[in-house]
Amino acid sequence: MSADSAHPRTLVAGVGNIFLGDDGFGVEAAHALAGRPLPEGVEVADIGIRGVHLAYRLLDGYDTLVVLDATARGGEPGTLYVIDAAEPGGRLAPDGVPLDGHRMSPDAVLALLGTLCAGTGAVPPRRTLVVGCEPATVEEGIGLSPRVAAAVPEAARLVLGLVGGETVARLDDTLLPSLRSTP
Repeated sequence: MSADSAHPRTLVAGVGNIFLGDDGFGVEAAHALAGRPLPEGVEVADIGIRGVHLAYRLLDGYDTLVVLDATARGGEPGTLYVIDAAEPGGRLAPDGVPLDGHRMSPDAVLALLGTLCAGTGAVPPRRTLVVGCEPATVEEGIGLSPRVAAAVPEAARLVLGLVGGETVARLDDTLLPSLRSTP
């Protein structure tokens, strides 16, 4: 738990670029969550493309980070994934991705956070989960494709289950039980 609270703190961060079609999934899912009642200690933020801002915000002491993001893993568009960043295969971007303050992957944010924590003595979140959605397109354009837009309410329900302590799915690269499963 964070030192300044008797309750664990969770940050749900919607990331992505709303000008690149389905890359805006995380932002839309964060907006869907923002209007719902949340458990104590849970905050939702529209981070968009401000990855550096997210890294600095995490220095405030969160126990859990849930990232909402478009996540291309080879499934059908609109497929939801729950990924535990600490598990094997939890990496979200290839190694060697250059640091770009406007297009930082969750892995790049966590790497920057590690550096910031080492320099400040802060503690990173003990757990990082990604609720990802398979995009149909990340070409220039505003608005989600129909299949990704249809996944936003289910993603919001999934996050509420995760932050509310319910067992929703195995926390690896799998789909929700209510959706079709992968091998």
